[in-house]
Amino acid sequence: MLDAEQFDDAVLAFTTELISRVSVTPEDAGCQDLIAARLEAAGFSVEWIDAGDVRNLWATRKFDDSGPHLLLAGHTDVVPSGPEADWSTPPFAPTVKDNRLYGRGAADMKTSLAAMVVAVEHLVTSATTLTGTLSFLLTSDEEGEAVHGTRHAVEVLNERGIRPDYCVVGEPSSSHQIGDVVRCGRRGSLNAKLTVRGVQGHVAYPQDANNPIHGALTALGELTDMRWDEGNEYYPPTSLQISNVNAGTGATNVIPGSLEVLFNLRFNTLQTSSGIQATVAALLDRHELDYDLDWQLSGEPFLTERGALTAAVCAAIEHETGRQPELSTSGGTSDGRFISPWCVPGSNQVEVVELGPSNATIHKVNECIDLTEMGPLTRIYAHIVLDLLQKPAGAVS
Repeated sequence: MLDAEQFDDAVLAFTTELISRVSVTPEDAGCQDLIAARLEAAGFSVEWIDAGDVRNLWATRKFDDSGPHLLLAGHTDVVPSGPEADWSTPPFAPTVKDNRLYGRGAADMKTSLAAMVVAVEHLVTSATTLTGTLSFLLTSDEEGEAVHGTRHAVEVLNERGIRPDYCVVGEPSSSHQIGDVVRCGRRGSLNAKLTVRGVQGHVAYPQDANNPIHGALTALGELTDMRWDEGNEYYPPTSLQISNVNAGTGATNVIPGSLEVLFNLRFNTLQTSSGIQATVAALLDRHELDYDLDWQLSGEPFLTERGALTAAVCAAIEHETGRQPELSTSGGTSDGRFISPWCVPGSNQVEVVELGPSNATIHKVNECIDLTEMGPLTRIYAHIVLDLLQKPAGAVS
């Protein structure tokens, strides 16, 4: 293995190079070209599975037919920086200050990408003998609509009969210390746009109008008070949050003709998206509302049970840090929701975990990563690859 200082320097240099590319979703800004060049030099075959204005890099190296297929996945796009004046340093001019690297994407998730590449570069050029297949799937559409990114690439690869056994997504999973939390699944996310129709009129003549706000209040109250379930070992209870309510003309003396409500449900494996939709529709019907309800499913929940992948990840973290991570399903969505159900006929779901640096500053002004996380994260990735793909001593090819 490389020593700590070599890993730190190599990952810092590559992360800095990636952050300097203004890859605001769905732009890649050349990040994948930089990664592809290094992976090709390490013996990987490289192709792009692009769609629309989204870049999707697929890189793979097959060592032999006897071992499993491990996928390292992530995204090169970042969220907008917001007002640059609010940053202490320019968001796309990576800056080291007080032992931290500042820049948009430092935590989410260009450090993870750099750490994965540096770890793999070392492993494939060392005396280590690997087995099976090692691949990368990177997109520039994770922070955006997530339609033409990983979702699209998985569909294309699935049609070719290609499917990994294990996947590590480099999302920033850690809370306080590197590796203290590993995401072994995510809740499902279901968005709804509810339009309740009424009859517009003058507030002085309510008998000649039908106020959709009044009609919807009781139904919405019942909906927000609903207890969907109690959660389970891995998931908290399903929750619903109203995020936007809009009605009216702006005048105080006009009863509005319609009401628009946006809400989201984060749901666990005790629920299904179809079951939730049916329950909400039945409630609205019971209140005799005149409505339209448009649903958008961001992803069903997924869960990786304890097995070979979680064992390898926990062992790697313990080897590097001395601590056992918490396996959690908290947080938002990720592209793991597209990778977990990826399957060719007769196969099981892909075992997926998310493992990366601290998430304390993601999507915030002055996003940064502690430099002391870089080396350990790189070595953790290397240990995971070795645990799953290293050929046993004395094994015959």
